[in-house]
Amino acid sequence: MTEAMRPHLDRVQTRALIVGIVGIAATAAGLMMNQEQFFRSYLLAFVYWMGVTLGSLGLLMLHHMVGGGWGVAIRRGLEAGTRTLPLMFVFFIPIAFGMHSLYEWTHADVVAKDTVLQHKSAFLNTNGFLIRAVVYFVVWGFLIMRLHKGSSIQEAKGYWGARSFLQRVSAPGLIVHVLIATLASVDWIMSLEPHWFSTVYGIIFIVGGALTTFAFMIIVVRFLTQQAPMEGMVSSQTFHDLGNLMFAFNMFWAYVSFSQLIIIWSANLPEEITYYAKRLNGGYEYVALAVFLFHFAVPFLLLLLRKHKRQPQILVKIAVWMMLMRLLDLFWVITPAFGHDKDGVPMPHVNFHWLDIAAPIALGGIWVWFFMMQLKKRSLEPLPVS
Repeated sequence: MTEAMRPHLDRVQTRALIVGIVGIAATAAGLMMNQEQFFRSYLLAFVYWMGVTLGSLGLLMLHHMVGGGWGVAIRRGLEAGTRTLPLMFVFFIPIAFGMHSLYEWTHADVVAKDTVLQHKSAFLNTNGFLIRAVVYFVVWGFLIMRLHKGSSIQEAKGYWGARSFLQRVSAPGLIVHVLIATLASVDWIMSLEPHWFSTVYGIIFIVGGALTTFAFMIIVVRFLTQQAPMEGMVSSQTFHDLGNLMFAFNMFWAYVSFSQLIIIWSANLPEEITYYAKRLNGGYEYVALAVFLFHFAVPFLLLLLRKHKRQPQILVKIAVWMMLMRLLDLFWVITPAFGHDKDGVPMPHVNFHWLDIAAPIALGGIWVWFFMMQLKKRSLEPLPVS
């Protein structure tokens, strides 16, 4: 890393740490006041930032496979994002301790009365959940270590020095990553409602994480290219490419999300339709409308315009907005799963709590702090292809 850049990164890192510590203090206070709500909000925060870590891994392997100037610009950011995995493993520990508050299939008395849960108990059980989580992190960690090795070779021998090695890692790695991330999405999110199922749920989770990652990397690249010596190093064409990719992944997210909705809604099967019945009633219909308008429709129109993608000062604002909308979408996906009282009766209003903001800020502050720490370990200048 160029020493001239260090003060700028140190400043962001320090501010992120302060935000994270304040957020953790607020979240800890929430834990003492309402333990069940703490775990629900914490799960929302964990899934959000885990999406950026996994999105960084997936996009990094995708870039090694297909190439492109867009990946050269954000490669160091993606590599730093993947190396936040140990932090995310630490962040997973409260989820393990809060399983009983989050997942009804962990309650033996509930399973004993439910035939469906009994049939799924071979997969949905506490030991299996924890063992699979460890396996997920080990596999992801192995892929990251191999990619890190290839990056080190590139530093020493140039871009082509490790090109074939990185492709050999990334080709099967992408397949394994998609399979593992799909299983993780089933374990961590879909099993909140164990009677319900969807065959595209994993893809929605993966694409959503990649979209959040693109938005975050646009913000990072914009920040870096405002500082010497990287000022002006990334062209408007590269920002245009990143904007196009964010646009494409937003379209892909909308496509798979709507496909899931229309297929389930048209079939109208009781074991499937209840998922959307929860999310389109009790005030959640307005959240769904906000997601449609401000996650898809407005960014779609903004990113159609070439000038918005070629002007970094505009594109970065769209990226910030997209990151906020990704959190709103996850809120709409996760929170209604808890939208019922102790007798199973749906609540008549949106179950929003201030911890739903505090927890993502807390984990986000620490995540950005750790990300900046990793970013400072390597040269920030894009490695030329030649």
